[in-house]
Amino acid sequence: MPTFALEGVDAREVTVEVDVRRGLPAFAIVGLPDTAVREARERVRAALLNSDLEFPLARLTANLAPAWVRKAGASFDLALAVGVLSASGQVPAAALEGCAVSGELSLGGELRPVRGALAISIGCRRAGLRRLIVAPESAAEAALVGDVEVCPVPSLARLVDLLHERWAPEPPRAGPEPSPPVADAPDLADVRGQLDARRALEIAAAGGHSLLMIGPPGAGKTMLARRLPGILPPLTSDEALDVTRVHGVVGMGSGGLAALRPFRAPHHTISAQGLVGGGARPRPGEVTLAHRGVLFLDELAEFARPALEALRQPLELGEVEITRGQTTLAFPSRVMLVAAANPCPCGRGGDACTCPGMVRDRYRARLSGPLIDRIDMVCQLAPVTADKLAPGAPLGEPSAAVRGRVSRARAAQSRRLARSGIATNAAMTARQMREQVGLAPRAAQPLTAALDRGLLTGRGHDRVLRLARTIADLEEGDLVTAVHVAEALGYRVAA
Repeated sequence: MPTFALEGVDAREVTVEVDVRRGLPAFAIVGLPDTAVREARERVRAALLNSDLEFPLARLTANLAPAWVRKAGASFDLALAVGVLSASGQVPAAALEGCAVSGELSLGGELRPVRGALAISIGCRRAGLRRLIVAPESAAEAALVGDVEVCPVPSLARLVDLLHERWAPEPPRAGPEPSPPVADAPDLADVRGQLDARRALEIAAAGGHSLLMIGPPGAGKTMLARRLPGILPPLTSDEALDVTRVHGVVGMGSGGLAALRPFRAPHHTISAQGLVGGGARPRPGEVTLAHRGVLFLDELAEFARPALEALRQPLELGEVEITRGQTTLAFPSRVMLVAAANPCPCGRGGDACTCPGMVRDRYRARLSGPLIDRIDMVCQLAPVTADKLAPGAPLGEPSAAVRGRVSRARAAQSRRLARSGIATNAAMTARQMREQVGLAPRAAQPLTAALDRGLLTGRGHDRVLRLARTIADLEEGDLVTAVHVAEALGYRVAA
């Protein structure tokens, strides 16, 4: 009986084999089951008997193959029960061909939902299975994969009726209506002044670039970051499925297709494991929960050094690899990192700083050079002047206007990168960058000069070109000019 085990945010096919033979009544489960899977013996026995079905008084052995994959959780209950029913001849074997099941059983025989319904449905499609039987609460999420027939079954008794063709389930009901993508997002018009930071935020949103804002308390760093979702384009259908799959695996899903880009803002006391994922049974961290969205790290210098250094691989590759024992899991982490930091512990910075030199140096050393080198843009914010906060001061440009420019720039990138499998300039590899940037004559001269003077690393050189390509896309230009490169270079040299 095919079912699925969750590994990271993906589903691995598991075959449940049940052997019934004469002997003293016993029920053994083998194949690296955890405690919850071993306890399924009691749930399956009670569910069968309370559903007026027969539990064989024989020696039962259930094998979960492949045996070397660790099985965890209660999602194997239904497959074990169906395996017992099939092995004892209570359901026709022919009705189970091309079918997979997943669900937890109550003692009364009712099916309960499990996490990762969308990932399981994607696994069904990958394995060539045409039907998936799940609890009604999981059906809407599983049905988001159109190539798999999803059957919502409320109980074990109804499942037997379905396999005997005595009953047919209703089609899965659609999940809850998603909220409008930008309905509740704070408006960028609320931000007074800070034109340079607003420009940096727009460029970051247009190309999916990471951004670090440095400035005194109250300058508007957090306010700007929390308005970033309002200027990002809506999720594409593939991105929405990606977000729904990740959130479904960790139990955050609403049962429908995700409509909003994730915005995660963990506290600075978070551990490295909480930020990038891990544990004895690896689970996604904040950088994966923010996949296809924004990860905001406020007070960046207050985060633990190991947690920040663990971000290097996600920022570089767009995924996190975690190895436990003989198993390596990859968690997606294609995020926009937006961070905010004070210039020093007292927050004033510059000539107004009252921090001793040693304290100031120790504070800055919390952000290592290799980490800063992986951040595309660094923007310096000055304190807001009184005239910008006066009651009659004009408001800034609203989010809707900025979002229009960002969406046009993203559309240009999608057309240019259509065959590459990526969607934004920030995700381009070095080879894709050389093929797609399109430099005008002599446009690279400022960049070459900065590299020769030691102001840039090789990684920084490539990131400036990606950033310049985004600036050109915002201006709807075909070629990257020296002006675009110079502006992009300003955000790197500021680091």
